[in-house]
Amino acid sequence: MGESKRRQELLGEQYGKESPIFPWLPITKSQLLTFYRWANRGAWIGIIVALVSWFTIRFLGPWLGLWEVV
Repeated sequence: MGESKRRQELLGEQYGKESPIFPWLPITKSQLLTFYRWANRGAWIGIIVALVSWFTIRFLGPWLGLWEVV
């Protein structure tokens, strides 16, 4: 328990707060993880939309007579 008290005295008001990833970039690790989760989810949604669009245009469109196959 002594190390924790020394660290708390050394850091003072900054104790328990997240530090930025880089000193010149004001983004914390938890903010970066949140951004990563959103970006990953968005990429998968984009992939699914692209596949559904391709399937619709390639197979359902000609079958329904909406577009002519060249």
